[in-house]
Amino acid sequence: MSTTDKTTGAAAGDPAGTTVDEAAAGAQLSTAPLDDSPGDPVGIGLLGWARWTWRQLTSMRVALILLFLLSLGAIPGSLIPQNSVDLLKVADWKRGHPTLTPVYEKLQLFDVYSSVWFSAIYILLFVSLIGCIVPRSWQFVGQLRGRPPGAPKRLERLPAFTHWRTGTDPDEVLAAAEQLLKKRGYRVHATGNAVAAEKGYLREAGNLLFHVALIVMLVAFAWGRLFFSEGGKLVLQGGGFSNTLTQYDDFKSGSLFTADDLPPFSFTLDEFDASYERTGPQKGTARDFKAYVTYSEGAYGEPKKTEIQVNKPLEIEGSKIYLLGHGYAPVISVTDARGKVVFKDAVPMLPQDANLTSTGAVKVNDGYRDKNGKKEQLGFSGVFVPTFAGAGRGTMFSQYPGLDFPALALTGYHGSLGVDAGLPQNVYVLDTSKMKQFKDKDGNPFAVRMLPGESMTLPNGAGTVKFEGIGRWATFSVTHQPGSGLALTGAIAAILGLAGSLFIQRRRIWVRAVTDRGTTVVLMAGLGRSESAKLPEELGSLALTLNSEAAPTAPEPAEAETEADPAVDTAAEGERA
Repeated sequence: MSTTDKTTGAAAGDPAGTTVDEAAAGAQLSTAPLDDSPGDPVGIGLLGWARWTWRQLTSMRVALILLFLLSLGAIPGSLIPQNSVDLLKVADWKRGHPTLTPVYEKLQLFDVYSSVWFSAIYILLFVSLIGCIVPRSWQFVGQLRGRPPGAPKRLERLPAFTHWRTGTDPDEVLAAAEQLLKKRGYRVHATGNAVAAEKGYLREAGNLLFHVALIVMLVAFAWGRLFFSEGGKLVLQGGGFSNTLTQYDDFKSGSLFTADDLPPFSFTLDEFDASYERTGPQKGTARDFKAYVTYSEGAYGEPKKTEIQVNKPLEIEGSKIYLLGHGYAPVISVTDARGKVVFKDAVPMLPQDANLTSTGAVKVNDGYRDKNGKKEQLGFSGVFVPTFAGAGRGTMFSQYPGLDFPALALTGYHGSLGVDAGLPQNVYVLDTSKMKQFKDKDGNPFAVRMLPGESMTLPNGAGTVKFEGIGRWATFSVTHQPGSGLALTGAIAAILGLAGSLFIQRRRIWVRAVTDRGTTVVLMAGLGRSESAKLPEELGSLALTLNSEAAPTAPEPAEAETEADPAVDTAAEGERA
């Protein structure tokens, strides 16, 4: 018995070396369109051009080009500020690039993902993939319902080939070959003096699964982009949040999102706990953040307690609540010249460094009157440090993020805060353009550093300010991203499909048994989609098993013992030649 791995015209696609019989044996080893090459328009006039355009659009070549263009089109959306993400950044960019701004606006580069050109690429890719997959799917279904093609006349021309003589009857050889191939997972069809077998259908199934998964991901991304919502909220310890548009500090959403899509829920920040490294080179590094909340699902849901940690969000009715940041909120009270408390609240301060040195502003909008009874507004710029180094040991910079030695420094102003005009303001920054700074008796700017429980008296009998205590705040991001589960399913399916299409080989095996000069000639050949070293190995393993179990090798007959049997297949004649 000998096994041959050879590449002939049939294997290499050389028309001169391929018979019609052999071409049929290798046909439909894939679901690629039979004619995927660009050609002239089919037919005459508009209908012909429409057919030609559809053929080009639904080719895999164009699908890959569109996928590449889609990835290129997403680059500007990552480099240029987008209106859907941050309007302030877009405004700052426009102020800094007055020359490029008109060009970018015409090209819709500030709204890349909702632009006409990006949507056109997206839709064309979607149509192209569907146009590729539907005919390939029907073709694959037809292959599954069909039978393996009959054996070519010249099996020795196929890439993998082996043959030997045996004393076993041809029918017995074919029956044994059929059982062996079925046991190895082949789909078998016996016809005439040969058995045809085929295996590796999961390769094409994986290929189709990969492309279907791409469509699923495109649908999921479009769905998620159109209906997503994301908002941020700073919540003071003891304060709460209700999932309505008016409760958010900032909010952005997809073009098809409506306020009715917000699921009803609420939560209260009961307590915030943070721990830090005390010693060593990583002193001050955060070890753990936990927000203890009480939440309710729906308008009248039962209150439940839980914890929200970094990267461990709370999920309620499809929305995820992430813990983003935290800080301190000194509790400050302001008493006017009449002795009336006109302000008392926790004022959030924004951290400026890793040790939570924080800055903020206290704004007294209403209720304050000076010593003459005149209505006025007060404002205070503040710096808070959770761990003060001590008097005479440097400026107001925290030495540690924990509350070891908290201190608050305030500078006061009086006049108009500018809030009566109705224009939005940054709550953490004080606009002093229409205000005057308090001065001490020497004419210097009035500023006082206080510890918890201490007070400062404003000049000219303007009142007092007291540092009542320290609260905490935490920022949360509430995101609703529909289609994320579908996108994950599509991604997993794409990986599985790609693995199947790369590592599973579609191949066919033929076994022929004919009588020649008193013995049986067994011929076996294999053919795959592409040349592979595993095909000859697999054919050799099948031949060895068949040879040892059912068709042992017989000695070659003498040339003159018998006359040639006219029933011998031309493949056996080619073998003797």
